[in-house]
Amino acid sequence: MAATDLPTTTTVFSLLILFLSLQTAAATADHPSPYLSPITLFQNYQKMLNSFKIFIYPQNTPFNFTNPTLNLFYGSLLSSPFRTSDPEEAPLFFVPFPPNQSPRSLARLIADLRATYPYWQRTLGADHFYLSCEGVRPSSSRNVVELKKNAVQISCLPSRSGAFIPHKDITLPPLSHAPPQLLPPKEKINRTLKYVGYYRRSSSTAGWDIISSLISDSEFLIESESSDQWTHVRRVESSKFCLFTYDGTLSGVGEALKYGCVPVVITDRPIQDMPFMDLLRWQDLALFVGSSNGAEGLKHVLHDTSEERYERMRGLGMTAAQHFIWNASPQAVGCVSYVDVSAVDQTTRHQIR
Repeated sequence: MAATDLPTTTTVFSLLILFLSLQTAAATADHPSPYLSPITLFQNYQKMLNSFKIFIYPQNTPFNFTNPTLNLFYGSLLSSPFRTSDPEEAPLFFVPFPPNQSPRSLARLIADLRATYPYWQRTLGADHFYLSCEGVRPSSSRNVVELKKNAVQISCLPSRSGAFIPHKDITLPPLSHAPPQLLPPKEKINRTLKYVGYYRRSSSTAGWDIISSLISDSEFLIESESSDQWTHVRRVESSKFCLFTYDGTLSGVGEALKYGCVPVVITDRPIQDMPFMDLLRWQDLALFVGSSNGAEGLKHVLHDTSEERYERMRGLGMTAAQHFIWNASPQAVGCVSYVDVSAVDQTTRHQIR
């Protein structure tokens, strides 16, 4: 593959979605799409499905990731039907290395790939990707600089400060903890709302000042201690909005979308690392609220959201939630899952730096 014909960053998005449970139908006029470019995503599906290949460089010693989401994705990747032993037929190359590798170790790794194979050198790593929650640490080594700036990093949510490059790097959907039998079909929409907002207690203290101010408010359910999964899902189902702090835990975002509880993310800075950021219309799926106006400011935003906008967000979220359900092993992709591979055809290229 020539350097002028680089795969898009959304190629890797496509790869991610291939390993998720996909049951969403194409958008119609009556059912708006949660995707940024649905027409582009839905074209040439079968052609891409037949030709999509990934070459995984050999690893000296087997390893696993400590993060469960990365580890699940890594296992899916190793057993994927899209894996090929012939690098000449692959548009994407996966660079495997254990977590917390030093810059010196990574420099040696890329130097070895450069010396052994022609693929890194011809694009300076722009058609390569790797897995890392901690990111690549700064280094003066050319090999490490190319890895950090050119290769696509698949990361955890939220990403670490300075370890994520928007529109190049990607965060994986958080691993849902809801029991499978609690995941109803998206047609299940009848529910009784008890709360305007629900916050599940976590070990993180980020954003607790604004959340704790709502404890005595009867419109909100603020847990004093983390609930079990069954109780948590029932509370999500009976809440209009689910509250999250960006620097805390966002692991329940997928569950909130699935059960029609519109996510509200409390953050004081622009967020550019939500899962599938270059595919999904996050501004229509969730509310992003600053903390400067405190609990009253948060309540004002929630009450000021019209029912029409709320129902639209809720419906789009339930459709998008199909991409947040992980399978224990890769699933076959059905004919309605056009979003999987056709994103490769998008014209935006990620530039070699």
